[in-house]
Amino acid sequence: MSGDPKHGAGGYPPLTGGTLALAAAALSFGNFMVVLDTTIANVAMPTISGDLGVSTTEGTWIITAYAVAEAITVPLTGWLARRFGEVRLFTACVIAFVICSILCGLSGSLGLLVLFRIMQGFAGGPLIPLSSTLLMSIFPKEKANIGLAIWGMTTVVAPIFGPILGGYISDNYHWGWIFYINILFGALVGGIVWLIMRNRETPIEHQRIDVVGLLLLVVFVSAFQTMIDKGRELDWFSSSFIVAMAIIAFIALVSLVIWELTDEEPVLDLSVFRSRNWVVSTVSLGLMFGLFFGNIMLTPLWLQQMMGYTATWAGFATAPMGILAVVTAPIVGKLMA
Repeated sequence: MSGDPKHGAGGYPPLTGGTLALAAAALSFGNFMVVLDTTIANVAMPTISGDLGVSTTEGTWIITAYAVAEAITVPLTGWLARRFGEVRLFTACVIAFVICSILCGLSGSLGLLVLFRIMQGFAGGPLIPLSSTLLMSIFPKEKANIGLAIWGMTTVVAPIFGPILGGYISDNYHWGWIFYINILFGALVGGIVWLIMRNRETPIEHQRIDVVGLLLLVVFVSAFQTMIDKGRELDWFSSSFIVAMAIIAFIALVSLVIWELTDEEPVLDLSVFRSRNWVVSTVSLGLMFGLFFGNIMLTPLWLQQMMGYTATWAGFATAPMGILAVVTAPIVGKLMA
């Protein structure tokens, strides 16, 4: 069935008309919502730190915690989707993401906020790849590239709106509203996707849980992400903490690769690395998004801390970086065919 051009990429008949537009919009906003939260707290961090009575350096854990949790669950998405179904997993993650967003906004201490940001990252991670997969599945196979172009546009544009919204809210309202805005987005996204796509569920495979592989993945990602995020503050390898994180990350990575290559039902399928095309594409995308998100994350902080910008104007100064992404996305989608 999946080879029939009259069917979508997921094997089900493609959606049409208003239903297709509504489902595409909901899935796109699901991705937009999660990527938005990657940067919306960044520009508000000085305000949040001051309100909670902690230094800006301590406040960076608000960003680090979310990034670490997201980095853990994104690679697990394929395994989770096979175990629970793509539509069911997407809807459950949206609900969990909204609940965790509310808890973040209600937090009265840095410890609680970091804890709920970790939970928010765990819930949001699978939404990024799932939104892409489900978007392509609702279009006819020959037009699946349109869904991919829409997804790419929201991925690039969301970090631009993050600093604007975060800055405006921080300067004019309580910082908790940078998380409360997810309530409306989440309710619409989860409700629309479930109503339209609940009968398009993917097959479920009951696999055992690769506990060792999962633990090694968590240790590696946590140590490596912490090393990268805190390295600049602690002067990299002159800090014993950074050295310890690097050693732990290296040992966990080597152990993870060995274990996953020898386990019968690994939590991560490393066989994809046999494809040179996949490896080159993944490395290229990783470098591109690293450069892009690095600029988006660092520019608002630099403007506030070094140039004296308010949170609002730091957001507006960053925003033009996304203009061409909006303009070229439809063109790219057409050219990909």
